[in-house]
Amino acid sequence: MKAAVLYGKEDVRVEDVVPGELRPGEVRIRIEAALTCGTDLKVFRRGYHARMIVPPAVFGHELAGTICEVRDAGDWREGDRVVAANSAPCGRCFHCTAGQENLCDDLLFLNGAYAESIVVPARIVEKNLLRLKPDTAFVDAALTEPLACVVQGIEDLQLRSGERVLVLGAGPIGLMFVSLAKHLGCEVTVAGRRAGRLEAARRLGAARVIDVGDGQDLPARIRRECDATFDVVIEAVGKPEVWEAAVQLVRKGGRVNFFGGCPSGTTITLDTTLIHYSNLTLLASFHHTPRTIRRALEYIESGVIRARDFVDGECSLSDLPSLLKSMTEGNRMVKTLVRVRE
Repeated sequence: MKAAVLYGKEDVRVEDVVPGELRPGEVRIRIEAALTCGTDLKVFRRGYHARMIVPPAVFGHELAGTICEVRDAGDWREGDRVVAANSAPCGRCFHCTAGQENLCDDLLFLNGAYAESIVVPARIVEKNLLRLKPDTAFVDAALTEPLACVVQGIEDLQLRSGERVLVLGAGPIGLMFVSLAKHLGCEVTVAGRRAGRLEAARRLGAARVIDVGDGQDLPARIRRECDATFDVVIEAVGKPEVWEAAVQLVRKGGRVNFFGGCPSGTTITLDTTLIHYSNLTLLASFHHTPRTIRRALEYIESGVIRARDFVDGECSLSDLPSLLKSMTEGNRMVKTLVRVRE
């Protein structure tokens, strides 16, 4: 079958690979929708991800499709329409038994969405393979994994109706935060770049959008554009300087979620007096759990989240390497649907 294989830093090749054999408890999915992702872009730039993927390996992790082969996997059947998460917890370690499955000491990751089919390991079949309703579009369902991470962030913050929320970043994740926060009754302001993405934020319900330009002196720029105070600030960029700005922009007694993951080894400087005397709550959210995966699919199947609001491009599998390269150079797409079969 044809698949996109990651070999190293900015080195993805579309080539023929031999489909893996099924072991007991596993299923094979014929991929009907695969989406690009900011995490995939980070991996493409760096050439690896210490926990998720070690090259050479088939790339991609946001997918939905149809089961085309089953081996002793319970009541799963060929023809079932499904979405598979990109990981599953062990269920036995300290963090799993404490209800923090996203922090599992032995998370099993799944990659290989940029291919004609994918073998889903038994643990993911058991914990994070979900059936789709007959009328759920595959491209909508493929948003389940990133949306589950956003759900995790929303729930960690305990967002309440009426709160004033500032989202820093108007990429796919930032826009999902906008959509869910608005759905929950919050007043949302978005600060980001690129007119198209800021207009998307407005369409999704943002009360204000702020173009941050070159990003210099971010707190002052946002204060000049907006005199509101913010109960919650969500950092959805993954840059140390934006983490620092988030702390300066939240109100006294407010909450900050450092959602965007910064490069390994980076550090930030925080004003301890500000944090202490303003009684700030600073937290970070990572990944998802089986429960937030299911909650995300509920949002999708109820129409709260729709692919048409986030997926604004399409490309063939053969064009994926050039697409990834253009993404490193700042193309304006939010998310792209990858056609895995010509």
